Amino acid sequence: MLFPDNTPDINEVINLPVGEIALLPVDLLAALQGEIDEAAKQMKAITTRFNAALEVRFAARAAEDRSASGKATGTVRFEEGDFTIVADLPKRVDWDQNRLAAMVERIRAAGDDPAEYVEISFKVPERNYVAWPDAIRQCFEPARTVRTHLGTEMPSAGGDILKAT
Repeated sequence: MLFPDNTPDINEVINLPVGEIALLPVDLLAALQGEIDEAAKQMKAITTRFNAALEVRFAARAAEDRSASGKATGTVRFEEGDFTIVADLPKRVDWDQNRLAAMVERIRAAGDDPAEYVEISFKVPERNYVAWPDAIRQCFEPARTVRTHLGTEMPSAGGDILKAT
C-alpha cells in the first residue's frame, strides 16, 4: 500500500510522541511494525558480527591477562592505543539438582539446617497447575500470584489485532 509523502519512517518514529504513533492508521502501523522487525533482525546480525570481530581481535590478549592474574573467568582491562579494553568472561556454574537434593537430605539427617548452606525454592509449571484436579489447585491457590507482562498489539495484514506477550 502506498502512503502519503509525510508518512514517518522508522528513523522518525523514535522521535514521535507515543500518542501520535497511536493515532497512525492501522495499515501504516502494520507496515512500520514490519520495518521495525526487519531493522531489529539486521541490528542483531550486525551486533553478532561486530562482537565476533572484537573477540577475534582481543580474546587472546584477554585470556593471557586472565591467566597471568590466576583466573579463568572474570573481567580484565588492558590498554590498546588511547582506549581501555574491558573484556568480561562471566562464570556460569550449574549444579546437579538430584545430587543437591541428596545432600540436603544428608544435612537434615545429620540434624543440621540445609538453609544455612543452600537456597531452596519451589516452582510449579503453569501447564501442570492448570491440569491438576480442582481440589489440588485450591490447596495451592494461596501460594500462587499471577503477574502480567507488558503486552503488545501487532496489526496483521488480515486486519486482526494479534496479542503478543
